[in-house]
Amino acid sequence: MNPQPLGSTARDAVPASPPEPSSKVSRWRLAGALWLLGVPGVVAVVWALLPPLAANAAMFPLPLWAIVLLSGLQTAVLLALAVGVGVWLAPRVGLTAPAVSAWLAGQPVGPVLRAQWLPGVLGGVAGAAWLWALSRLAPEALKPSDPGSAMPLVVKLLYGGVTEELLVRWGVMTLLLWLGWRLAQRGQGRPGAGVVGVAVVVSALLFAMGHLPAAQAMAGALTVPVVAFVLVGNTAFGLVAGWLFARRGLEAAVIAHVLAHLLSHPLL
Repeated sequence: MNPQPLGSTARDAVPASPPEPSSKVSRWRLAGALWLLGVPGVVAVVWALLPPLAANAAMFPLPLWAIVLLSGLQTAVLLALAVGVGVWLAPRVGLTAPAVSAWLAGQPVGPVLRAQWLPGVLGGVAGAAWLWALSRLAPEALKPSDPGSAMPLVVKLLYGGVTEELLVRWGVMTLLLWLGWRLAQRGQGRPGAGVVGVAVVVSALLFAMGHLPAAQAMAGALTVPVVAFVLVGNTAFGLVAGWLFARRGLEAAVIAHVLAHLLSHPLL
């Protein structure tokens, strides 16, 4: 997949993609593979929530095991919906998960990943630098008083790096791009650069807004500085990940997200 300039025409704004999943592998197989890739992140984030849930178990109307089970099931169902939306709509708007599709089709994965690796690494390095810079500007309310209470690295890598990309980029961004393509172009041709850009920006904003509940839990209140910090910080990386997804495929965005957390973790 070769990147196209922003001024390209509607017909070629989204780069040429590998064959649609239905032509090489069934949509069900692709959906199953992507869902399974996201499940470890669901397990990791539920595991990370166990200590605070256990500390407040007396306040819940249900046993702790039921709360944990329902929390995991809710996230797993949301993941399944996002994966299903992406598998159904992505081929229609030129979005792909080329490495996973190639693997399922029994084709070499290496050549596909080579086209994604460098953009993903560059995006990850830029993301790590951005996270480090943000950590120096974070409002006091978002700085944990106990370093041990910070989110474990395994959760950042599995949930943030993989599951979030499946939820936000593969699911939400794909849906937004398809809706924009249907409304602006009546489903004709390839989505234009403007439609792609709007989908990237709106999905990045939604990605950032999804971090507000965690920020509220940490800060105690969503003050203007807290909201501005969370929205600006996460939207910026969301733009990078969305661009990588649109131009290089889902795996490039995953590589960037995982690497951003991996490289920045020792510095935060």
